[in-house]
Amino acid sequence: MADILKIFAAVLILAVGIGGFYYFGDKPDWLRVLMVLGAAALAALVALQTAMGRAAWEFSKVARQELRKVVWPTRKETMQVTLVVFGLVVLVALFLWIVDWGLLKMMRVLTGPGA
Repeated sequence: MADILKIFAAVLILAVGIGGFYYFGDKPDWLRVLMVLGAAALAALVALQTAMGRAAWEFSKVARQELRKVVWPTRKETMQVTLVVFGLVVLVALFLWIVDWGLLKMMRVLTGPGA
């Protein structure tokens, strides 16, 4: 029950920050944006105190660790794969164009020239 109240409080804090953004429409934009960012940070701090918030934080930490393990392709590999994909797209487009043209011709033969 405490987690539900904390999540509700976090949503309420964020809603108050967004509402304040529109309520104080006559104030400078930087101040209004700062108000929303502050409310979002405070809401995140409150949400991180829940079990769901801690699980989300752990997930983001593990995701960052996994992202560091990714082996990114070199520029040469990227260009080669891009050219292969582009070439296959052109080939498939030509094939579909020929099939479409053939079906059009067959339909004109079957239905007659004036149909």
